[in-house]
Formats: sequence, structure tokens, C-alpha cells
Amino acid sequence: MDKVVDKIAALGIPGIVLLVAMGATGWAGAAAVTAALAALGGPLGMLGGIALLGVMALVSKGVATYGFEKIFIATVNRLREKGTSKDEIKTKIQGYPISRELKLKILDHLATA
Repeated sequence: MDKVVDKIAALGIPGIVLLVAMGATGWAGAAAVTAALAALGGPLGMLGGIALLGVMALVSKGVATYGFEKIFIATVNRLREKGTSKDEIKTKIQGYPISRELKLKILDHLATA
């Protein structure tokens, strides 16, 4: 079991997500992997699931390196640079499942930007 845990831990956050998705399928072995990747990929199927795990690896590394708040604020800044209005961003922020404190920090940053 230690070998299996070491391999899953080497995958990091995407490994944990895949493990949970596999457990939710009710299948075992290769069928569980296939069903989990297809479920994670949504309309893009298994390839979409693999891509999602890759994106999760990049995002989790960035969050671990810089912190969630800095990544989120930098993303808000990039949206502004690309022409998204402050009102559109505020509406999106209000709908996100994040803490009230973080919403207020981001909205304050947006007001001063």
C-alpha cells in the first residue's frame, strides 16, 4: 500500500482528485480510471479529464508558490487588462464560492485599481 500512496502523492492535488473521482464511480481498476477521467472531462470525455488534471497541476503549483489571494488578484488584474468591466468582475466575484473576507479584499482591490 505504501507504494500506491507514494505514487498518488507524487501526482499531488490532481492525484487526489482522480482518486476521489475513481471512488465515486463505483467501478474498480481500469474501468474506474476510464469512468473518472470521462466524468472529469465532461463533454470532452477522457481527453478533457486528462487536460483538466494537467491544468489542476499548474494551478495548484501556482497557489502553493504564491498563495491563493495573490493568484486571484493577478487574475482580476488580467481580466481588467483584457477589457472586462469592473461591474462584470464584481458580479462574477459575488457568485464565486469563496469566503466573504476574500471577496471583500478583491472588491477593495478592484475599487482602488
